[in-house]
Amino acid sequence: MPSDSEEFITVARVAKTQGRHGEVAADLYTDFPEKFAERTHLSGLAKDGSRKSLEVTDHWPHKGFMVFKFAGVDDMDAAESLIGYELQIPAAERAELEPGAAYVSDLIGCAVFDRSKQVGTVKDVDFTSGSAPILLVVDGKREHMVPFAESFIRKLDVPAKKIEMQLPEGLLELDAPLSADEKKQQQGQ
Repeated sequence: MPSDSEEFITVARVAKTQGRHGEVAADLYTDFPEKFAERTHLSGLAKDGSRKSLEVTDHWPHKGFMVFKFAGVDDMDAAESLIGYELQIPAAERAELEPGAAYVSDLIGCAVFDRSKQVGTVKDVDFTSGSAPILLVVDGKREHMVPFAESFIRKLDVPAKKIEMQLPEGLLELDAPLSADEKKQQQGQ
């Protein structure tokens, strides 16, 4: 059983039962689903914070999900009890990334700088806005949407939780509140 101090990373979340023999279908949160061939031990984190050790006996992709069969989970009732569980691995077992790449979970909490000026802290990462992920960076009450594009990144220092960027002029003002003059102009005055 994992120690309480061990850090875990969620690689999937059980969405529903699949079949009649205890299989579950899970949403994937990993870019490395092929690793399940060698990862036979997962830690299941329940909504209430309790943990369960799960041994993978089989897995396969199906209709956008990854289907898992776990040892000792042999019927629909047992499978149903796993719905909502986060399937996790110890952080130390994450797949190694190519140089310059980072895990999304490592970006959360990083301070973002545009040249030497601090913009804010990464709250979340959005992958639905185009070719580059968008960092949701908060600074007090303001939220900036900053493209995490390679051409803007000057230095990524994950251990120091720091992202140095060189953003295009005016990017941070795109979502800024309107000035008094801009409000008048918009109202046709």
